[in-house]
Amino acid sequence: IKQKKRHMGDTKHFCPVSLKEKFVLYPGLQEHAAKYKEKIYYFSTSECRDKFLKNPEEYVAHKEPLQAPPLRVCLLGIHGAGKSTCARQIADKLGIFHIQFEEYLQELILPKTKKKVGPSFDEDHEDDNKIPEELEDFSQTMTKTETEKSKQEVKLTDEEEAIKENLTDNMELPPEVLDKIVPDWWKKEPFRSTGFILDGFPRTSDEARYLSDQELCPDVAVYIQVEEDDVLDRLFPLRLKKWKDRQREKKEYKKKLKELKIKKRV
Repeated sequence: IKQKKRHMGDTKHFCPVSLKEKFVLYPGLQEHAAKYKEKIYYFSTSECRDKFLKNPEEYVAHKEPLQAPPLRVCLLGIHGAGKSTCARQIADKLGIFHIQFEEYLQELILPKTKKKVGPSFDEDHEDDNKIPEELEDFSQTMTKTETEKSKQEVKLTDEEEAIKENLTDNMELPPEVLDKIVPDWWKKEPFRSTGFILDGFPRTSDEARYLSDQELCPDVAVYIQVEEDDVLDRLFPLRLKKWKDRQREKKEYKKKLKELKIKKRV
């Protein structure tokens, strides 16, 4: 039996309401379909379909075709897989923004923490190389103002504390924190009209569910798989260099401490 050809709407199988209101290509479902001017439109939810039926002219093309959103890519993979390297190359080639998620979180709290936090940064224990208070008077490298500044405790807001816990202990970011970070990349300029490649997000199933619930759909999601030996070859030389630098600093610190103790005894 020859079936009658379906005439799809301007947005094909994507939801026209999500395109108009959130500027995303959200796939529509057949069970949420509606017909307008002999054309069939699919919608992501029944609420979107009801909105469309109340005022269809707001969501359809008139003189010009509807503008499609720019490319939005989520790039995922384990630490050391080469996400950032690939993301930078893709961003340069396509002319879109490169957003490194963890680096972005670091920048949000850096004005207060004064240093990057997390497992790969906590290895540099600055407190271990701190001059003891009883020897500070004999140290010419540290002034009183620097000592006072180091003693001042920095108070983080609840949101900043949540970001810090996420970076240090891999704790889940609450939705209210994500609400202030993630939607802007889809909804605000210059990201809205240019597009982006989001490096390292979502990292968990809850974060992926958050994107789905907010109807913030990436056009492409890429997961980079690598062998453990390749990751080791990339990360080990850098870690070894950092370890050697720390050992050298510890040696210099012990030497300095010894000299200060002799000075104090004299």
